[in-house]
Amino acid sequence: MPSTNTLLKHKKFSDTPIPWLLPLFIILAFMFVYPTMQVIIYGFTNAKITSPNYSFTLRTYKSILSNPSTYYTLWITIIFVFFSVLFQTLLGLAIALAVDKGESLLFKRGSIFVRISSLLSWAIPGVIVGVVWGFIYSETGTGILINLFKSLNIENIKFLTDPKNALVSVIVANIWRGSAQSMILSYAGLKTVGKAQIEASNIDGANAWQRLSKIILPDIFPVISTNIILNTIMTFNTFDMVWSLTGGGPGRATEVLAMTSYKAIFNNYSISKGSTYATLLLLINSIMAVIYFNILRKREED
Repeated sequence: MPSTNTLLKHKKFSDTPIPWLLPLFIILAFMFVYPTMQVIIYGFTNAKITSPNYSFTLRTYKSILSNPSTYYTLWITIIFVFFSVLFQTLLGLAIALAVDKGESLLFKRGSIFVRISSLLSWAIPGVIVGVVWGFIYSETGTGILINLFKSLNIENIKFLTDPKNALVSVIVANIWRGSAQSMILSYAGLKTVGKAQIEASNIDGANAWQRLSKIILPDIFPVISTNIILNTIMTFNTFDMVWSLTGGGPGRATEVLAMTSYKAIFNNYSISKGSTYATLLLLINSIMAVIYFNILRKREED
């Protein structure tokens, strides 16, 4: 009887998964790999939109890495990402806990309403989110928050024209937008927590905080860590919402790295600088992706 190795050696090419996966690999190569390689290559040139000719050089990287504005933009991006991801995670977990508790108390309609309300923010495109929050933050007589604060005798609040307030305002809008994903993942994680553990803790007299900190959070920690990584990657790439809300202003107070890349190409016509900023963003995303896959690998090993 032929061995398994012999059968594998004589296995036809058509019987392997390769013919089915080959079209996907070709599409990925043309749609993602090739453009990515082109962006990386352009970063090592002096290419401009206004000129078809370019030469290879390291001056673009030297110029960007020696420019203080690059580190200012990176700092703004880090602040934006850190506080967005932090409160997206906390708010998403809080909503998931509320929904799970509502289901346990048989408040089915209320739980469904909360889930739908949360998912609406996720379904709306980023550009529309920026426009909607622009109306909310409007400093004219039609602004929702301006009128709310006036009713509390608080006036002259500048949400989008003051540099410090503008960054906070953009972060709040992004928290609202991104909490839905955190809620979904946290809710899925809560469904994996053993009911026997919860019942045993109730018998032992544990309060809500003890159940949360000693049982629930340790059980769903892999889900939370995955959620944090995914949110971090998406927030680093945020462009549409910030662009429609502030355009990076006032000044450069809300200009994140993705927006700097866009402005370098379409405002300053420098393909090389835009590609360099995009490559830096790709490097950050790659680091986060490596961390994400390491977490997945450890979860599989456990």
